[in-house]
Amino acid sequence: MNALAECIKRRGHELGFQQVGITNTDLDDHEHYLERWLAAGHQGEMGFMAKHGTKRTRPEELVPGTLRVISVRMDYLPPEVETTRVLGQPSKAYVSRYALGRDYHKLMRKRLATLAKAIEDDVGTFGYRVFVDSAPVMERALAQKAGLGWFGKNSMLLNPQAGSLFFLGELYTDLPLPVDAPFESEHCGKCSQCRIACPTGAIVDDKVVDSRRCISYLTIELHGSIPEKYREAMGNRIYGCDDCQLVCPFTRFTRASDEKDFAPRHDLDRAELVRLFAWSEEEFLLKTEGSAIRRIGYERWLRNLAVGLGNAPYSIGVEAALRARLAYPSDLVREHVRWALDRQHEKRKTVIATSA
Repeated sequence: MNALAECIKRRGHELGFQQVGITNTDLDDHEHYLERWLAAGHQGEMGFMAKHGTKRTRPEELVPGTLRVISVRMDYLPPEVETTRVLGQPSKAYVSRYALGRDYHKLMRKRLATLAKAIEDDVGTFGYRVFVDSAPVMERALAQKAGLGWFGKNSMLLNPQAGSLFFLGELYTDLPLPVDAPFESEHCGKCSQCRIACPTGAIVDDKVVDSRRCISYLTIELHGSIPEKYREAMGNRIYGCDDCQLVCPFTRFTRASDEKDFAPRHDLDRAELVRLFAWSEEEFLLKTEGSAIRRIGYERWLRNLAVGLGNAPYSIGVEAALRARLAYPSDLVREHVRWALDRQHEKRKTVIATSA
């Protein structure tokens, strides 16, 4: 089993995973944390976080017979992609850097399935299931136990060589493999840059994020109207938010990924808000094919962009783009467009007063 574990790690690296670790299924401490988080209502509308009960924190209940979890890490930041610079250009759209290219779920599931087939070639038929953010799995907790990193104050898993700009995936198995030592030490120290940088104050305590305030939740998970108290703070972030990751001192150690599938599509790493807002639904579906962005749908895409345009500097082009959507057949979109136009009108008054 020791030799098999080493072989699994070697093949994992050959498949493009930057790190592979193995752990058991004991998540008692993390189960208590999840219970407290849910009791506080921090999950917002994400009912799936509680839906499956203890299957999330007890892998052997989700997949009977599971003895070990193989946890993998894959870095995703494409080379030469602008990050904080785009945030400083309010007429451009900021898309969370993990979503610029192909949907990582499919890519990583395929690689993990290939790894499982390689193991099967060595040991014969064995029990396993592959997961990539696709089931009730405590992926960060399992990764920490497998030695892949520690929990930062923003609740993200941090790795000393990669910050937190990576994806996680799991292979549940019934093989009694030797386990790796968990990553016990935490290197955040007195640093609180992530908490300070959060635009909406969503990091309410060390390692505790109130999703209802988080821009990633507001732009991706929330189906209804974005609370007005958070709209200005969203700035030009139209899909997700990376602020707490980008300011982390460990992010400077992140290495660019050579995975071509993670390269930006349709200039989404630097696109103008007005241009994206002009996409028809057909264009949206075509240009987000195979992308994680498609899951929010066209209506929420327009909702998010309307907020971004409301926060953009005043221009005739922005105002015209918003007016063109005033009659859009969606109460949700129209409400955000009206808010954005009100913001633009106030900015126009300021421009006129300043130039007078």
